[in-house]
Amino acid sequence: QLQLVESGGGLVQPGGSLRLSCAASGFTLADYAIGWFRQAPGKEREVVSCISRRSSIKYADSVKGRFTIYRDNEKIMVHLQMNSLNPEDTAAYYCAAGTFSMASYCGQKNNYDYWGQGTQVTVSS
Repeated sequence: QLQLVESGGGLVQPGGSLRLSCAASGFTLADYAIGWFRQAPGKEREVVSCISRRSSIKYADSVKGRFTIYRDNEKIMVHLQMNSLNPEDTAAYYCAAGTFSMASYCGQKNNYDYWGQGTQVTVSS
């Protein structure tokens, strides 16, 4: 069974950091573009960042300079390092995998074939 599993969410104070991780079972993440999305209550799911199969990277304007997406050295997992978190970052975060090669496609949810169940990130004092 092909699955994506996110981990690393939690409660953090404003200004704090978290690292989210995305792991796969049944397939190899190195063969896929990986996107991180988030969805806050009452809002649409939005792309946060993505890394293409060719390792091109894109970030949403709201997280540029604060978040970093990267594959680990073994390319088994994809991480999202989140720094300088603020309450507006509070959301459920999802990773997704797709077979497209160009980062220009990463913002479209229907380009992804697999989705994880999500991990909650809450930024609050």
